[in-house]
Amino acid sequence: MDKKTERGERLNFAAQAKRLQADIVRDRRYFHRHPELSFQEKETSAYIGARLKEMGLTPHTFEDYYGLYADVGRGERMILLRADIDALPVCEKTGADYASQNEGVMHACGHDAHAAMLLGAARLLADHADQLGGRVRLLFESAEESCYGARYYVEQGIADGALAVFGQHVWGDLNAPGINIEAGQRMTSCDNFTIKVSGKSAHASAPNDGVDAIVAAAGLITAIQTIVSRKNDPRNSLAISIGEIHGGQRFNIIADTVVMKGTVRTHSPETRARVEGWLREVVESTASVYGAAGELEYEYFPSPVINDEHYTHLAQKAAVSLFGPDCLLPMEKTMLSEDFSYYEQKAPGVFAFIGARNEKTGMVYKNHNERFEADEEGLWRGAALYAQFAYDCLNEKDRS
Repeated sequence: MDKKTERGERLNFAAQAKRLQADIVRDRRYFHRHPELSFQEKETSAYIGARLKEMGLTPHTFEDYYGLYADVGRGERMILLRADIDALPVCEKTGADYASQNEGVMHACGHDAHAAMLLGAARLLADHADQLGGRVRLLFESAEESCYGARYYVEQGIADGALAVFGQHVWGDLNAPGINIEAGQRMTSCDNFTIKVSGKSAHASAPNDGVDAIVAAAGLITAIQTIVSRKNDPRNSLAISIGEIHGGQRFNIIADTVVMKGTVRTHSPETRARVEGWLREVVESTASVYGAAGELEYEYFPSPVINDEHYTHLAQKAAVSLFGPDCLLPMEKTMLSEDFSYYEQKAPGVFAFIGARNEKTGMVYKNHNERFEADEEGLWRGAALYAQFAYDCLNEKDRS
């Protein structure tokens, strides 16, 4: 135990986390060698459970879902720390000696780093469980890349009663060893849709005998973008993108059906609530202009990630106390999404970004790239920040 702790002063996890760096790197490289896709993280969950048991913690698993959690400390006051554990269907091209051994599967988003950092935090917190002003719940989440992996845990009550929830993401656009923690809008919602355009088939030499679903779909693609440019307040971020289009049977047949799939992203909860209605109106009315019928199926997935002001301030103070005032770097909010927002429906949330970009070592690729690598120097920092945030929140004197 360090001298500050002996005097009853605020505990600082920096030095202890740094001493754990070799263990955290070992865990991260195990995960990187053995990546598993969403909903398939059997061995990853087993490895994490074994590591938690080594620390004297009790892992809690689920009969019908991978992932697991463990509690450190005791009492009603609870802070939830979350890391995701699934990988992506990407063929790795990093050339690392710890590269993926599972062909076509790679930790290209950095979830291997997240899981390792939270295991490091588990060790730090377990060593000081008697000094926590409550309980820390360590959640290792399955299937984040599915857009709704977190929803299961929320439905199981894992976040119920939490004072706050904290998550981190290694980020290929942010220079290592910097950290970004800012209040307010940070990531967008992710809602997906399917559009079916129904026409009438005919021979291509006589298009007047049919209703061309492909032409109607082409008109729809253009019309949909007027939602962004004319329906939406230009001060609000909004992206509507169509990523799939399927239609037609043969080169000389007028297509009777086209199916398109896309996604909607926005930082604004108010805008999000209006987009489905706007889109349905455009789909139905535009298709009818071409004599076709347009049908919309709309699915709501994660809402925007919006960092709570108070707990963001605590997280910033924790980072500065660990790494000094220069550790905090600015970063624009991103149009990418995160199912971390499901937990924010239950408790105030803070989502931080850990710098993964390091030009000196050639780590210049963004998340989801086949060459993406996280700067391992950030691992002990992430572990320390997880632990420090939880400790500071539970030992905050002026809030219940």
